[in-house]
Amino acid sequence: MTIARRTFLQLGAGATAAASLSTTTLSAALAAGPAGAAMPGFRANPPEHERALVATAEGRCPVHIFKPEGAGPWPGALLLPDGFGIRPTLFQLAQRLADGGYVVLLPDLFYRHGPYAPLDVKKVFAGENPRQLVSAAVGESPSNPMASRDAGPLLDYLLARPDVKGKKVGVTGYCMSGGMALTIAADYPDRIAAAASFHGGTLATDADSSPHWLAARMRARIYVAGAETDRFYPPEMAARLEKALTEAGVNHSCEIYPGTLHGWVMPDSPAYHEQGAERHWRQLFALFAATL
Repeated sequence: MTIARRTFLQLGAGATAAASLSTTTLSAALAAGPAGAAMPGFRANPPEHERALVATAEGRCPVHIFKPEGAGPWPGALLLPDGFGIRPTLFQLAQRLADGGYVVLLPDLFYRHGPYAPLDVKKVFAGENPRQLVSAAVGESPSNPMASRDAGPLLDYLLARPDVKGKKVGVTGYCMSGGMALTIAADYPDRIAAAASFHGGTLATDADSSPHWLAARMRARIYVAGAETDRFYPPEMAARLEKALTEAGVNHSCEIYPGTLHGWVMPDSPAYHEQGAERHWRQLFALFAATL
């Protein structure tokens, strides 16, 4: 299991508070808020959505496609799953993003493990060993390089769709996939216009797969929002990421959301923080509206 998933599952074992860090070098629209950006609400019961299989170098990745109402075409977006795999909560997130005017591709990055039943995240945390329960259910988390390899055919599929317009898409990641989103932005600079990470962990470490090493290759606008309490995204790591992005000349903004724990965006998480989650939506819609 990767550290990215341990970021969430070990919070109860001793999280440390992170001081606020806010650097606004992104566009004025993002800094000022989502003026003019669509802000649809959650659908309690999202409509049926399209499903497909995308061939990758390591198998066939199931994908879920969500669209707004209307004729299109629309800009495309990748919404990467967190460390608990595909489940109804992610369908709600993907549909809400789609309702803002995007064709959203939600890939099952755990496809290497084979089919699995959706996890009940609150029941997972009520168990004695959450990490073991998650690993047994969905398998080991893919690494940043593995997810980025998958991104090639996923982007091919998304950009080739007749209901998708433009040559670039946006990508957003959560928990384990925050670092994946940044890695994908670096590995596909000609196809990623914007990348966001929300409560992502291990974004700037000594590991070869740490996305901060790739900052010089990033051409997308980057937005990183960390939890105030996240032992795997402490203040020194936030500062290290900020330094790497700044020195590489990346158009970016890094923030810490006060009062939040790792996982605050997900409505099915014990860490869900409604105010922080809605701020996430405002920033994500503003970022995509400014770039796609």
